[in-house]
Amino acid sequence: MAFGLSLVERINRARADLRLGVPIVLSGPTGAAVVMAAETATADRLDALRAPCLVLAITRYRAETLKARPYDGDLARIIVPHDGGLSWLRAMADPADDLRHPMKGPFLCARDGKADLHRTAIALVKTAQLLPAALVLENPPAGLIDGAELTELPFGLLADALAQETQLSPVVNARLPIVASQAGRVHIFRPRDGGEEHYAIEIGQPDRAKPVLARLHSACFTGDVLGSLKCDCGPQLNAALAQMGQEGAGVLLYLNQEGRGIGLANKMRAYSLQDQGFDTVEANHRLGFEDDERDFRIGAGLLRQMGFAQVRLLTNNPRKVAMLDTHGLKVVERVALRVGETAQNAHYLATKAAKSGHLL
Repeated sequence: MAFGLSLVERINRARADLRLGVPIVLSGPTGAAVVMAAETATADRLDALRAPCLVLAITRYRAETLKARPYDGDLARIIVPHDGGLSWLRAMADPADDLRHPMKGPFLCARDGKADLHRTAIALVKTAQLLPAALVLENPPAGLIDGAELTELPFGLLADALAQETQLSPVVNARLPIVASQAGRVHIFRPRDGGEEHYAIEIGQPDRAKPVLARLHSACFTGDVLGSLKCDCGPQLNAALAQMGQEGAGVLLYLNQEGRGIGLANKMRAYSLQDQGFDTVEANHRLGFEDDERDFRIGAGLLRQMGFAQVRLLTNNPRKVAMLDTHGLKVVERVALRVGETAQNAHYLATKAAKSGHLL
């Protein structure tokens, strides 16, 4: 059917629904499950889902903070109590008031049956850049979703689809003289899965047959635009472009993966937790995220698409080197980029070195 939606298109519609607080349906051979993001749930829809088997799926990091049992290893399935309303749900998902109200249990956690569906629900909510907590009602009662026109996804295919490498298509490129170089050119790439666009800033005319000076720079609104003193992102961006300008050639990938891939809103939540005394890794964990949620395969794919096979990589992060080596690019040299340390970000940089392996 010409106007039928592909799986990728349905996934993107589902992401939009979750951000709006609209439930979606995961269907499989043994039945269906209704999924709703905890962050955007509404009281009336929560009440409509309420059943003895309604579960709140959270990651093991959030479960450890709440002292809930992650019987499934990487996640916990908390059975929603009969009196668990919207305020309870928000407190489970968002750690903002954890220190003020630390005692939230005891919890009854499911330990029987498989958790694959719940794991996929959390992954889908993450890709919508919402807090990683999902309400899941398996085998909803007859009539609950009939005629509701909810987005339905085939559970059996969803996990693989979410794990696939993002494919990007070039949209346009144009000359742009910048402070670092008069010979600047900006390339715009659009993901085929409907995600955010990514950019490549090409300086000069790098020889595709030789190693190119390159940087994978993750978007940082607070550092790149506002000049935040809490991180070193802005100075790194400017220093990388300046070095490319001095050498006459290079390419900087500007990847829209704000806050290590958790989005600006969750990054601000992490900053708020840092004000409570937690370091950057601890803050991410309390929110339920990994240390780093970025997908550096996007950068590797863009460099390959632009015709590069070898790079001199401007980075302090060994993970970026390993990722490029794994995905078809040879890193012939790691070029250190040590700039931007301030009194306000010294602890942040020390944490990156101690816990994330950055070479600072």
